[in-house]
Amino acid sequence: MNRPRRTQTLAKRRVALADPALQLAMLDALDLPGGDFEDQLRHSGHEGLRPGPFRVLQLNLGKLCNMACLHCHVDAGPDRIAQNMSTETAEACMQAIERLQPQTVDLTGGAPELNPNFRRIVAHCHRSGVQVIDRCNLSVLLLAKNADLIPFLAEHQVEVVASLPHPRPRNTDAQRGDGAFNRSIEALRRLNAAGYGTGDPSCRLTLVHNPAGAFLPASQAALEQDYKRVLDRDHGVSFDRLIALTNMPISRFLEWLDTSGNLEPYMRRLVSEFNPATLEGLMCRDTISVGWDGRVYDCDFNQMLNMTSAIARPHIADLDLPVWSAHAIRTARHCFGCTAGAGSSCAGATT
Repeated sequence: MNRPRRTQTLAKRRVALADPALQLAMLDALDLPGGDFEDQLRHSGHEGLRPGPFRVLQLNLGKLCNMACLHCHVDAGPDRIAQNMSTETAEACMQAIERLQPQTVDLTGGAPELNPNFRRIVAHCHRSGVQVIDRCNLSVLLLAKNADLIPFLAEHQVEVVASLPHPRPRNTDAQRGDGAFNRSIEALRRLNAAGYGTGDPSCRLTLVHNPAGAFLPASQAALEQDYKRVLDRDHGVSFDRLIALTNMPISRFLEWLDTSGNLEPYMRRLVSEFNPATLEGLMCRDTISVGWDGRVYDCDFNQMLNMTSAIARPHIADLDLPVWSAHAIRTARHCFGCTAGAGSSCAGATT
């Protein structure tokens, strides 16, 4: 990827590709041998996808973000003020946590920390004995209004899952904007000072790698070793584990693929590297994804494509776990992004 001068959201630029229906149509229009996802499932002995045991409730608190990264599948940014979870919806989510009893509540965005209900949800989960994940862009921790946020996260034993596309400045800045790497390092130092990334399971720090281009991630284990070596040697910071995510061909990354001439080659690569062994660990099998407005989806990517879950009354206030467990998971061509190579989910590689 060429380094962007400044990235703006699709919504702010009012481009046609901001419409999720157009994104799906663009992928469907490609001439991809073997490129029908449901056909690939059948060839691997699966008649569609069904949920397994429920484990994670993922809450997208909104599309508001202090950054606008080139690879963002959410099309998040500073202008997405209206797409922010209300107090009423946050209350419905907290009631659902008591009703559904997930093992983990995964808070994402945008920058979830910018939602005024973020701390209330974290505190509620902590009182209920539910593990919390904060999907953090790191730079948000440096905002003046968040000066006390790291101690709050540590007090409530929140796992910080932090995006750092590459352990070297050039590739991280290429995705996230000039200066993003240095801000990330400063945030990591503050997290380390609070006990994060030091092996304490109550303050686990996970880094997230995204490839800086139209290719799949390298070995997750090898990437973790490289990150740990480089970040310790060059910056004196540490973390507990790394997960590698495949860039999803939707939203702003889809736009980059299209304008750079990489869309069809990238999709052909995803299709050709379809791996049935990834299916068991897909996030849609054990995770319920909830949008900022309370609507329920099979995964965070379906959420961004407005593919609501195929259940009756798909809203968090009405969600019934037995009904969810029996429904068929909705799929489309973007799903090849989760099933190529070693697989990709919110927890990283699936094989």
